[in-house]
Amino acid sequence: MEIGNIKFGERPVFLAPMEDVTDIGFRKLCKRYGAAMMYTEFVSADAIIRSIKSTLNKMIIDDDERPVGIQIYGKEVESMVEAAKIVEQFHPDVIDINFGCPVKKVAGKGAGAGLLRNIPLMLDIAKHVVEAVNVPVTAKTRLGWDQDNLVITDLAEQLQDCGIQALTIHGRTRSQMYTGEADWSLIGEVKKNPRIHIPIIGNGDITTPEECKRAFDDFGVDAVMVGRATFGRPWIFKEIRDYLDGKPDDKLLDINKKIDILEEQLKINVERIDEYRGILHTRRHLAASPIFKGIPDFKQTRIAMLRATKTDDLIEILENCRILLANSQENIL
Repeated sequence: MEIGNIKFGERPVFLAPMEDVTDIGFRKLCKRYGAAMMYTEFVSADAIIRSIKSTLNKMIIDDDERPVGIQIYGKEVESMVEAAKIVEQFHPDVIDINFGCPVKKVAGKGAGAGLLRNIPLMLDIAKHVVEAVNVPVTAKTRLGWDQDNLVITDLAEQLQDCGIQALTIHGRTRSQMYTGEADWSLIGEVKKNPRIHIPIIGNGDITTPEECKRAFDDFGVDAVMVGRATFGRPWIFKEIRDYLDGKPDDKLLDINKKIDILEEQLKINVERIDEYRGILHTRRHLAASPIFKGIPDFKQTRIAMLRATKTDDLIEILENCRILLANSQENIL
């Protein structure tokens, strides 16, 4: 699979762009464990133009994590074009346009998935952004606004005609938000369309290596994008990659190693930003990590994680979790 001049090999797995999640520290860990492509948190075109410092910081890329796409969103052609030109100066490998964010503060204002109710404007934005920059432009969208407007099969062709070089499809409508099950059948229909020649990337409800393999096998997508299942679990890419490649389970990634990885993520973020904000960037991952499910009454530990404001306190909680998990495994044995 290729996007522009970027070659990914067979069945690549991408990290989805997620606000307050895909910061540079997390992306670097996902890259280490097998993610083929990373995306920044999505950034507002208006904020880029106004040079909002927090927005510009989200677009900083480390060469060690490439290839990386910067994802932008907006609702006006002029501002999206101007923002894309600024983004290009940060040297992303790809500029991705968000036509899929369902949250009210974005879609309700006509950006993100809100553009599914104004397809001509969506296409106008895509066409002009493609013409404005020299890096590959891709897009991410949903099946449609609601079940009565499943437009993706026609929309995919229209976006391709605008010049985008890959399309990611989340298998839900905007009205579904993140509820219900992702419908991959329409993603498969887009991929089977003989007029589609750009890569189609499937997204939605991929939480295990088995589900990822099924997405490739049953729907023929060129790549799979993983989102919420990565929270507190950057090693999921290794688990998926090993399964797709037919490798045996790697016992090196035991509970202790996984806690080491989470502690490293914390330290990267604290060193990169500062203690307070570095902890904010990390603790939602810690609280969501599936490795702590074996801890009795984890709810109280989770609350402590979310309230921690000092690195040493958070490390102490993690070390206590390490002991509790070791004891629970001994009890099972």
